Amino acid sequence: MKIYHGIDDFKKLDFAVVTSGTFDGVHIGHQKILERLNEIAKKCNGETVLITFWPHPRLVLYPDDSNLKLLNTFEEKAELLKNQGIDHLIRIPFTKEFSNLTSEEFIRQILVDTIGTKKLVIGYDHRFGKNREGGFEYLKAHSAEYGFEVEEISRQDIDNVGVSSTKIRKALLEGDATTATELLGRPYSINGRVVKGEKLGRIIGFPTANIELDFRHKLIPADGSYAVKVMCNHNFYNGMLNIGYRPTVSGTRRTIEVNIFDFNQDIYGENVLINFIGRIRDEIKFEDIEALKAQLKEDKLTAQKILYK
Repeated sequence: MKIYHGIDDFKKLDFAVVTSGTFDGVHIGHQKILERLNEIAKKCNGETVLITFWPHPRLVLYPDDSNLKLLNTFEEKAELLKNQGIDHLIRIPFTKEFSNLTSEEFIRQILVDTIGTKKLVIGYDHRFGKNREGGFEYLKAHSAEYGFEVEEISRQDIDNVGVSSTKIRKALLEGDATTATELLGRPYSINGRVVKGEKLGRIIGFPTANIELDFRHKLIPADGSYAVKVMCNHNFYNGMLNIGYRPTVSGTRRTIEVNIFDFNQDIYGENVLINFIGRIRDEIKFEDIEALKAQLKEDKLTAQKILYK
């Protein structure tokens, strides 16, 4: 897959099969669109093109709104789209100036003149252009003059899988990793760097790696304990992870700490990938360190049951 950070260096294709959108999560609803894109391209001997926008439009149009949390960084999204077999990924830098492009300007300047779109595939509720004025009906009515065909993935096809990025965010913010996995078609994941902590876990027999995220808009699941799989140095390990304020030891800031089972490598400064497999329990304030230690032993058994089932 070729990635373009803008449209200036994109060379017009003979037969481009195109879709566009934010595709946050690349969930099973998105995957239906991408499957259709690949199917058409194969049949017509064309090449698939996905146009996405970064930063997320809401982060640009509503910069003071800190509520939006995203399921993917751009790099994570690109990797997922590569796995879906997309040929070309165009990342259009989203700015206030770009948001003023009308639907007709977007179609002519980008879809037609730059990419060479011959077939456009969109989801049933997809809107584009200034004030989201463009949609399927407009495209259908004007597709002949623009020289491409347009196909809409029906509402029924999308609704039958019952998925949206909003539903996934809601599940994760409630700690429901199982539902998130079902809707994504894979476990939800975070990428982070291992930083030094207070080393309390090591003292009580459960050493943890403290994880720091670089992307402040990345969605972090609800506070609590989770069964996880951790990729480190190209290998996956089982483990359990805690998100929260560590009330038993009077913690003052939210942390992400993972205890990797049967692991004793020095990974300070390393980047790790963490997949959320299932939830163990809510975060609890214990009477003392011994009570916390006893609970962690139980948590490990619970995590192993989740991970090995």
